[in-house]
Amino acid sequence: MQEPAITEELIASHGIKPDEYAEILRILNREPSFTELGIFSAMWNEHCSYKSSKKWLRSLPTDGPQVICGPGENAGIVDIGDGQCVVFKMESHNHPSYIEPYQGAATGVGGILRDVFTMGARPVAAMNALSFGEVAHPKTRQLVHGVVEGVGGYGNCFGVPTVGGEIRFDPAYNGNCLVNAFAAGLADTNQIFYSAASGVGMPVVYLGAKTGRDGVGGATMASAEFDETIEEKRPTVQVGDPFTEKRLMEATLELMQTGAVISIQDMGAAGLTCSAVEMGDKGGLGVRLNLDDVPCREKHMTAYEMMLSESQERMLMVLRPEKEAEAKAVFDKWDLDFAIVGETIAEDRFEIIHGGKVFADLPLSKLSSMAPEYDRPHEPTPAAEPLSDIPAVDPMDGVRALIGAVNYCSRQWVYEQYDSQVMADTMRIPGFGAGIIRVHGTKKALAFTSDVTPRYVKANPVEGGRQAVAEAFRNLVSSGATPLASTDNLNFGNPEKPEIMGQFIGAIQGIGEACRALDMPIVSGNVSLYNETDGQGILPTPTIGAVGLIENADEALTGLARDGHVALLVGETEGHLGQSALLAEVFNRIEGDAPHVDLAAERRNGDFILANKALIRSCTDLSDGGLALAAFEMAEASGVGVTLEDSDQAQLFGEDQGRYLIACSFDAAEALMVEAGKSGVALRSVGRFHGDKVSLGGSDAPLSELSTIYRTTFGTTLA
Repeated sequence: MQEPAITEELIASHGIKPDEYAEILRILNREPSFTELGIFSAMWNEHCSYKSSKKWLRSLPTDGPQVICGPGENAGIVDIGDGQCVVFKMESHNHPSYIEPYQGAATGVGGILRDVFTMGARPVAAMNALSFGEVAHPKTRQLVHGVVEGVGGYGNCFGVPTVGGEIRFDPAYNGNCLVNAFAAGLADTNQIFYSAASGVGMPVVYLGAKTGRDGVGGATMASAEFDETIEEKRPTVQVGDPFTEKRLMEATLELMQTGAVISIQDMGAAGLTCSAVEMGDKGGLGVRLNLDDVPCREKHMTAYEMMLSESQERMLMVLRPEKEAEAKAVFDKWDLDFAIVGETIAEDRFEIIHGGKVFADLPLSKLSSMAPEYDRPHEPTPAAEPLSDIPAVDPMDGVRALIGAVNYCSRQWVYEQYDSQVMADTMRIPGFGAGIIRVHGTKKALAFTSDVTPRYVKANPVEGGRQAVAEAFRNLVSSGATPLASTDNLNFGNPEKPEIMGQFIGAIQGIGEACRALDMPIVSGNVSLYNETDGQGILPTPTIGAVGLIENADEALTGLARDGHVALLVGETEGHLGQSALLAEVFNRIEGDAPHVDLAAERRNGDFILANKALIRSCTDLSDGGLALAAFEMAEASGVGVTLEDSDQAQLFGEDQGRYLIACSFDAAEALMVEAGKSGVALRSVGRFHGDKVSLGGSDAPLSELSTIYRTTFGTTLA
């Protein structure tokens, strides 16, 4: 087939800027072919190359004694002792999910699961962090239903428990929803597989499902703003099949036991192009592909389409040639394609042959590690204006406003659509803090959480970045887990706008400071930029996923408050109401600065909780809604009333950081007071759990009435 001529319009449609095309001409010393232009577009776009962000990502802490593999591979790997490791990552599927909610979300789940089992790990847990526009927006209900059904449909069929996540609503996401998918798996430390190719003349093998035209140009689409042409982008969204993915996982893990695998890579963004280039580049080798041997499900596919297709459930492997028959037998058994489609070569070349014709012959190293890198202009976020006076509100009215708002009510309607119990190792279902699973066959357990407060990040990117990590730290500690490491999903608007780039840089600074202070290095992650429609960007949303270890699952803090328990508050309260949930939901005001994060206090208070787990019955961190909302949620989960003695609005609803609410017996409370004095930790009694009412500073309401509001609001609003 004759390829189209290269024109300025064609170059622009591939997201390649004039200066980037000039660099392509300099590298090649000639005009690229149409297929070569597509390959450069796939590898040099923002989604694959991180060209606007990698300068700043290098500042993040990525190592530690627990880290086996940091960023740069399919997923990060952290040691959990006894020859075992946890493999995990979070990644976005934002643009596809806005265009086609069900398939966009479903293939986001599928892609992150492949990132995990490509490393040799069996997935054991999934989470998702979702952001949608305001409830009244005409597209929001459709997006919520499609995304939730897509997440559940893929994860439930594949057979991995969804153990946690978060969901928020804000007008800033009206034109761009966010779908961030997290997965974690378990592997033996002596059975980890990497993607760097090695050896010249080694077979390059295509594994899994057949290639179609779905998802062609998906990575390039995900690297640009949306406009009125959004409906034309629907064919760039991939289509997933969780049952094929399940077979692919079993076949891949079985294949890894044969000794046939030299290196292996998921075909995710940019499909065959990105997987082949990254494997070659990491190994310092070239790759030659013969597309005549690529299994296709559609007729007359072109070289361009095959190289840029993002059809799902596919892998690429470099094979030990003497193991070919054994490896093929595994994939034949699972009824999956196994085809030798190329070989590694010594030269720095990426050569694509189809029908006996060379469609691309490029210097491979120029496509990946030597892609453009920008130091974009940036402006710091101006300091927030001081918060003006806030009228007093009855404390119970404040609680009702929060639990009756879609941002703070129970997410039961969502998580009941996810299978959280499959594999039978889940210790705590979603909705009750960090998700916890047992490490099968051991005494250990792992805890997982996902956190960020975007309004904090917009008001103060540095503090907001610190807070996202600190809240993840607190959520793990509240479950009884020692935090191990983090993964990030950095969702921002157009980086070519200095104010957006300033938000990104500030958030990175705060994240880095908190990760260092709390020993939670970033071991994997994803950057999603250009989340804008018609020039309107999202709230800066640097989601932090984190993993913690509980050495003895019996010591997990999964207990409930009981009648007669004392309510203890760990940490100092000054009553910070800037950017608070109370301010937003009761007064419709988004004002003031983000709360300050004292990282030394975060560490000290967290260490105190972990050191005294035996004395604690139930524990939760304080975040949105402050003490009042935390106390209600603990009481509601336990089915017992609560009385808080303080009537001061700022004390009840302030969102000061570094704080925990504990429920325990009177004797345990006395012992904790003694230990707090020794540790220099602020600890005071704020009330007690008893009866069947929620009482705040003398204002009370039946727990059953509040519970009904809390549990039904989401479903009645969005069903």
